[in-house]
Amino acid sequence: MKILVEECQYDAALVRDVLQGVDALQNVEGLVSLSYVGYFYNPKLNGGKGDTVFILPKVLMNEEGKVFSKYAPDDIIHMDTCKLNDQERRFLYEFAVWIYRAVDVYQRLHKDSDIVYHRKISQVGRGLKKRANTLLDILLSLIQFNKDNQSLITFILKNLHSGFNKINWTRTINHSAAIIQNDEPVYINPVNKRRQVNFDEELLVIYYSILNYISQTYGFHVDITVGFPLITGSKFESYLKGRGVVRLRQIKYKYFSDKMLELWNLCYAFFAHRTEITTSAELKEYLLVKNFYVVFEAIIDELIGDSKDDLPKDFKDQKDGKLVDHLYTYPGLLEADEEQRTYYIGDSKYYKIGGSLGDTSIYKQYTYARNIVQYNIDLWMDENTPDPEIKLRDDVTEGYNIIPNFFISAAMEKDDYSYNHREITLTKITGKRNPEIKFQFKDRLFDRDTMLLSRYNVNFLFVISLYARNKQAEKAEWKDEVRAQFRREIRKVLEDEYSFYPMRSRGVVLDDYMTQHFRQLNGKVFTPFQDKGILTLALHTPNGRHTLSAEQASLVNMLRADFDIDDNYNLGNEPQLPPPTDLQFMVDDYVLLGYYRSEEQLKWILNKKHYNVRSGKDGGSLDLSSSVCAARFLLLYGKDGIYKFALKPNSVRVWDKQDMINDGYKNPRHDFYLVFFIEKQIVEGDFAKMSFDENKIKNLLNQYGKDNAGHDKGAVAVPFSELARCKNDL
Repeated sequence: MKILVEECQYDAALVRDVLQGVDALQNVEGLVSLSYVGYFYNPKLNGGKGDTVFILPKVLMNEEGKVFSKYAPDDIIHMDTCKLNDQERRFLYEFAVWIYRAVDVYQRLHKDSDIVYHRKISQVGRGLKKRANTLLDILLSLIQFNKDNQSLITFILKNLHSGFNKINWTRTINHSAAIIQNDEPVYINPVNKRRQVNFDEELLVIYYSILNYISQTYGFHVDITVGFPLITGSKFESYLKGRGVVRLRQIKYKYFSDKMLELWNLCYAFFAHRTEITTSAELKEYLLVKNFYVVFEAIIDELIGDSKDDLPKDFKDQKDGKLVDHLYTYPGLLEADEEQRTYYIGDSKYYKIGGSLGDTSIYKQYTYARNIVQYNIDLWMDENTPDPEIKLRDDVTEGYNIIPNFFISAAMEKDDYSYNHREITLTKITGKRNPEIKFQFKDRLFDRDTMLLSRYNVNFLFVISLYARNKQAEKAEWKDEVRAQFRREIRKVLEDEYSFYPMRSRGVVLDDYMTQHFRQLNGKVFTPFQDKGILTLALHTPNGRHTLSAEQASLVNMLRADFDIDDNYNLGNEPQLPPPTDLQFMVDDYVLLGYYRSEEQLKWILNKKHYNVRSGKDGGSLDLSSSVCAARFLLLYGKDGIYKFALKPNSVRVWDKQDMINDGYKNPRHDFYLVFFIEKQIVEGDFAKMSFDENKIKNLLNQYGKDNAGHDKGAVAVPFSELARCKNDL
């Protein structure tokens, strides 16, 4: 086996024979650089016997251009003569196979890709058993069969030799002379069970001879535990030149079990493939990919990202020509529940070990996030398109949700070349602090111009092997695992930089409060929880959590006058706040605002426990709108004062004239009515104590309670925040 490294500069004379037939870039100084990663078979190596050549990714080298931090790439070209220790040698063999498998999976999943160069020798089987695999595929299958079928081979060997040492006394007495000793016959030449040609044994001899050849020629580790006399030397060479194919055809129909047929096909594929190469000195096969960073991006995107089809248009392929490597939706950073989601933006970086990011990459990453914020706003503002599931801008505070933004780089730990490390690790961004936070105002975390950027390393060996195995369940498991890890890691970053204070109002109307204190709270508060009555204040405290400046402490003290605040909040937990009052429950509710004309009508409402409003196409009627259906409370005013009721949830009904007559209503004048069923009259609690200005109520009805022709609708559903403006104390 020959080993080359991507983008490493080799002396042309050193690799001319190895690279024969492969395009390489040679500069004026006579140095050759390869832009490929993958495998090819060169039939002219080893004196015409041929050899496999692997071009491995540059991530194998550190910034000094050393493999294993100590070998120059020139020193490991010839694996059979280089000074690698056994552990390093085994690693390179295994690593080469994983790279080959990853490239093979990529070319099968991206059949239209123009970066894959692929040629296979197809005539390596007969009839239904015709195969289209490379020599490396066949070698790996032969080795794997040995690992997977040890018990089968042991069973066959046991049956092959059973009875060979048992004496056939009948034949011995009839055909052998006996010597009498102490009055007893002694047979010098007993006749054992006669041995016949056993084709199972012959196939196993051929198979283990192939494994021995693979081990000696290509360096793969193979366990050969049987004691068969193997075919070696010139005799095996004759098998490679055609005798192996001939002999296997002769014994083919001696096998009936599935496993032995499978083994026969593997052996036949090996000899047929080698015969094809041997008889045509110009025949080559290869599986190479140019620009391996594209493959690495595809690997990471499949392992962590969402499909472009599952994302809004223009979010991944952006309108300014930028292409986002990885984008997915996942629960946000502040809340404990899984319902409130945000966008996670990732960019994969494929460098040598320890490679640094460029300024262009960093600023492009910020642009990705700014574009996504704007596209999300555009979708919500466009009445001709459906609203997306995620809304980054908060209507209550006019703040913007945090968009996690990160680089993910391929890494390999020095002296620890393990495929089992699944975790991501935080690393620095070009020598700067990690994370990097861009802002106009340091305390405005929820401002659309505040951007958070981190960089993480992922074990290159783990993701390559995971992708190459191509097992959907394993990939899905790690996707869930690594997304949760990204969320945890970025939360840690935020908590190192900011202090968070969830808070619930003690009766103030949030819209009014935000309007009154907009300059003090702009970009500092957000509503990340399903309970929109809870705001979260974020303050920049890089010197320690809750280590507030005088200005920050003054802001918190101002808020304490009207809010309950959780001073010990940790991201991802439920805020520890007093339960909401009935007014706090009502902040996001609709109130049906109506009136009664007489004491008799009021008694009717109280007795029937429902309130009816005319409806239909006639002027001055109430439509069955979403706000009307969502009304949770009823407020009626008239000459005897204001009455407040809680409505039964989802209980509004449409009645016709007959329904009204059946209910005892005399002479209904309209075709249809909306009927709201009352749960109870509100006589205690904060809402019951709230005093309203009747003139303001009338003005509210005049403002919202008329149709386009100016007819009185009889009632109107308004947000509680609108009704709260009619209080006497405002």
